[in-house]
Amino acid sequence: SCDLLIVGAGFLGLNAARIAARAGFSVRVVDARRLGEGASGLNGGQVIPGLKYDPEAILEHFGEAQGARLNAFAETTADVLFRTIAEERLDVPHERSGWIQACHTETALDAAAERHRQWAARGADVELLDSVAVNRMVGTSNYLGAFHDRRAGMVQPYALVMELARIAIEAGALVSENTRCMTLRKSGGRWHATTEGGAEIDAGRVILAANAYTDDLVPGLARTLVPLHSFQVATAVLPQHLQRDILPGRQAVSDSRRIVVYYRKSPDGRLVLGGRGRMALPRSAADWEHLENALTRIFPALEGTPIEKRWFGRVAMTADGRPHIHEPEQGLVTVVGCQGRGVAMMTAIAEPLVDFLASGDRNRLPFPVTPIRPI
Repeated sequence: SCDLLIVGAGFLGLNAARIAARAGFSVRVVDARRLGEGASGLNGGQVIPGLKYDPEAILEHFGEAQGARLNAFAETTADVLFRTIAEERLDVPHERSGWIQACHTETALDAAAERHRQWAARGADVELLDSVAVNRMVGTSNYLGAFHDRRAGMVQPYALVMELARIAIEAGALVSENTRCMTLRKSGGRWHATTEGGAEIDAGRVILAANAYTDDLVPGLARTLVPLHSFQVATAVLPQHLQRDILPGRQAVSDSRRIVVYYRKSPDGRLVLGGRGRMALPRSAADWEHLENALTRIFPALEGTPIEKRWFGRVAMTADGRPHIHEPEQGLVTVVGCQGRGVAMMTAIAEPLVDFLASGDRNRLPFPVTPIRPI
């Protein structure tokens, strides 16, 4: 029996567990896999504030009041993550060196200029780069210009998962890995869950924090998402002359292609590049070849550099390109659909989500609560 059951031990689930436990809740976290085996531990590690849509589009879609609340949240998500690492003294390799959205067409460059205009008007630490500046910062000759957000950065995501688990447990939360939640029903004003191993959990409130790994616990929820696999490759440690020339400022980079490629330099000096992989599970190293080709397309000097590591995680997209908060029944809440902003957003949204469950006040949430609409 507990006050709060959290299904899913990623960034959202573990940070919510820490916050709720420190607020006096008895908390139980269950995850179907080992810690870090989902997308939270297996992503590109880019910490990017904001959303897929720029501030003015958010205001237009959500209205002044809700839009302003959402923008205020979105522009501080990276602040929350890096502050948590600092204040909690988490053993997480990280750098707040910025994020470059690199443009390969004039259309993309126009969009970057508009994004810069909107964020600069809000006082954000951003700049618009010309082709000389971006190619010097990246170490290539591929781009016409870029949007540079100095608020952003990167983390080692697996380390962040494990450290969030540590401090959640230290706060009093019980965290169980390899514990799949099989059923979830409400009766007598409380929630009753059963696990694959036959355990029963009785909870006052529930956070479903599975995102792209959402199954049939909540009818129709999985069908609101388009699950995609994010594949990653990491080179051998680069020699010194390439360390000097490629990403000397250690920024995270995403390009402007429709099928986005993103990359960073790891703390130990590897080039780590990711992008969308096959829809099915990978069967061999050949399933990563498109990323290895992208690596040498962007950085011809890396031709012949060994690929030493390959991995993948599942991410979730929504049909409208916006994150969604759902409350299928009172006392059960879920957040899904990060659109490539999950590292910062899912860490930061934990506190308002716990506040909402404690108070019942939907104004504590940055996003409106919306109905589940399967695709």
